[in-house]
Amino acid sequence: MKRLEYIYVDTESRIPKYKQVMDSIINSIHKGNLGIGEKIPSINEVSEEYLLSRDTVEKAYGMLKEQNIIISVKGKGYYISKTDLTIKVKVLFLINKLSTYKMRIFNSFVNSLGANAKVDLDIYHCEPLVFSNIIEHKKNLYDYFVIMPHFKNENLQHMGCTDDILKAIHSIPNGKLIIMDRNLKSLSKEAGRIYQDFTEDIYNALTAGLEKLSKYKKVILVYPSKGVYPYPKGIVTGFKRFCIQHDMDYEILDEIYDSMELQLGDLYIIIEESDLVNLVKQSRDRHYKLGEDIGIISYNDTPLKELLGITVISTDFKKMGEEAAKMIVDNKRVEIKNDFNFIDRHSV
Repeated sequence: MKRLEYIYVDTESRIPKYKQVMDSIINSIHKGNLGIGEKIPSINEVSEEYLLSRDTVEKAYGMLKEQNIIISVKGKGYYISKTDLTIKVKVLFLINKLSTYKMRIFNSFVNSLGANAKVDLDIYHCEPLVFSNIIEHKKNLYDYFVIMPHFKNENLQHMGCTDDILKAIHSIPNGKLIIMDRNLKSLSKEAGRIYQDFTEDIYNALTAGLEKLSKYKKVILVYPSKGVYPYPKGIVTGFKRFCIQHDMDYEILDEIYDSMELQLGDLYIIIEESDLVNLVKQSRDRHYKLGEDIGIISYNDTPLKELLGITVISTDFKKMGEEAAKMIVDNKRVEIKNDFNFIDRHSV
């Protein structure tokens, strides 16, 4: 089928000509005659073939672009970008890593949006270049973008957003953007935010548990300083501030090593689950009782930690997903600091 045959205009109809152009292309998509990536006639071609003004065709194409049904490529023309037209909202959910916590947020987000939305998940593995490339190639394909901006430098350390990263983010219209897990203050108020404050969160959560924590002789934070997926440095800053303010002896380790020098009266704050498993195993091998001989606090809650009675300090992942979805459903962008709590169980 020739490209111009995708479009039919009835000069005798009372339906506006721009609407007929739009409906022709949409109907061709429904019939399977047009697929993603296929080129459609240019504005000039349609205008000349059907004796329409350029303004009429531009209006039709402009409305199709607003619905993300077509995209324009500079110097090349117009292409089909969406064929599932039963979906009202299309969202790109862009995260730095695949983890239990991220998936809890993602699932909460998807469930809260409901059936009238299609959410695609993409992962950039904390790599700035991968992140920028994803944005560049997909910024015209979605109605909304939900982004968790966590990055690493060449030394495998958590870093802030560089000018190139911010440029990529700013290429997305603010009204389509929701930043999650980290607050980017350079964005306008038209962009939504639901975030953690990593320094204040750990400080406040540990302070809430001070009565329990004060019985321990030493507090050890197990913070992976280098890794494939580094953690925000604010965690260390808030931990140090808590210990110094309350005159508590402390130490920071990279990991739980094999054959640790475990001491009675030590309290461990663990971030990585592999370190948590290793520490619990070594404690059991020495017949230490959690919450009495040594203490354990895990960073970020999971159902398994609840089942095992592990005390945690954690943000509310379910709420984070729900609030992000609510911004889309209500078409209202707001700034929300997500809840972060000390959840006392049996390991301190």
